Amino acid sequence: MDVNAAVAAAAAIAGACTGAIAMLAFRWSERDQRRPTRTSLHTDAVLPPGVDTVLSVLRSSAVVLDEGDAVVKASSAAYALGLVRGGKLAVEPMLQMARDTRRDGEIRQVELDLPRRGTGRGEALAVSARVAPLGSRLILLLVEDLTEARRIEAVRRDFVANVSHELKTPVGALSLLSEAVMDASDDPEAVERFAGRMQIEATRLTNLVQELIDLSRVQNDDPLEDAEAVRTDELVAEAIDRCRHQAGTKEITMAAGGTGDLRIWGNRGQLAAALGNLVENAVNYSPARTRVGIAARRVNAPGGDLIEIAVTDQGIGISEKDKERIFERFYRVDPARSRATGGTGLGLAIVKHVAASHGGEVTVWSSEGQGSTFTLRLPEAGSVRDRRKPLIAGGLDEEGRPEDGDEAVNEATNDTTNEQARETRAPIPAPEVLP
Repeated sequence: MDVNAAVAAAAAIAGACTGAIAMLAFRWSERDQRRPTRTSLHTDAVLPPGVDTVLSVLRSSAVVLDEGDAVVKASSAAYALGLVRGGKLAVEPMLQMARDTRRDGEIRQVELDLPRRGTGRGEALAVSARVAPLGSRLILLLVEDLTEARRIEAVRRDFVANVSHELKTPVGALSLLSEAVMDASDDPEAVERFAGRMQIEATRLTNLVQELIDLSRVQNDDPLEDAEAVRTDELVAEAIDRCRHQAGTKEITMAAGGTGDLRIWGNRGQLAAALGNLVENAVNYSPARTRVGIAARRVNAPGGDLIEIAVTDQGIGISEKDKERIFERFYRVDPARSRATGGTGLGLAIVKHVAASHGGEVTVWSSEGQGSTFTLRLPEAGSVRDRRKPLIAGGLDEEGRPEDGDEAVNEATNDTTNEQARETRAPIPAPEVLP
């Protein structure tokens, strides 16, 4: 009996000890879980409430640094700009600004040029960096990309300088010619010669002002507000008529071809001006007794059919380095020839803006000494296709009269299907020089 009591007492003591040990282990583990670890210091939990949400909606690239310069939070734009790499701020000037701000609490801002990642061409990103303390331990870095703003400012500055220069040239010539007329008042032949030169300079000045107005209108207006279905053959005929006198003087043959009955949805005036500029350039930069061709066709594209209008000449051609700049305002491949023809250097810039505002593009193929092909690609007027489908399905001709029986309907449908199949299978030929 005494032995059993002793065993029971020993078991009770052992159970009590085991329970006490388990309780201590549980409390110890719970305390360790509440203790901050080294990795937990670099998570979003250390950010003040609401800061994470604010940073996510900022347009600027945002980076938050802790006391050890480790990145606590960085936006996706900061990674895209290459500001953060391997959990560290990769731009040394910005890192030094953060350290200075941590030391004295002063807000700092600086503009920097950073190398553009992945280009290998020495291009730089212009950025504005602003550093400020965030609470007692963190530093906030906001970076704004100024590259596009700098580019626009440079374009605006160059544009003002070029306009001033282009206006100064004919105005100065008119001033000198007027003085010459006054000095030669007793010589009728000299007066007539100088008056002719004054008329040329006045025409050049008028053309320049008009093209500046056209360029401003193209850039600011929405061409689709007054859009309509414009026939390409009418645009081609208008462009040829516009350049008929210059072409006749140089004995240049202008030939039109391609697919008929094509329509483009857009502003008739702007489309006519763009195509007219391309044809006029082709005539001006072609030698005498050559050919200029204008052709239109439909091209199948994933987003909808496009209308291509190609203008081909047998002129002097364009070098590779000039191809990249010919659509810039006031840029001329041959300044001497431009002065002789009265060119302003704005024609191709207007063409580029018209194409872009109509949802299309303009491209160029050229070979020096052989010629050039400028191609306008613009969306086809969808109403034309939509109108044809119910006519065929309902057995009506183009004037609304019923066809003679189902056989005529089937024949029309088959002809249309075969024509579209041929257009789909036909490969797009490379630009060719006119014979």
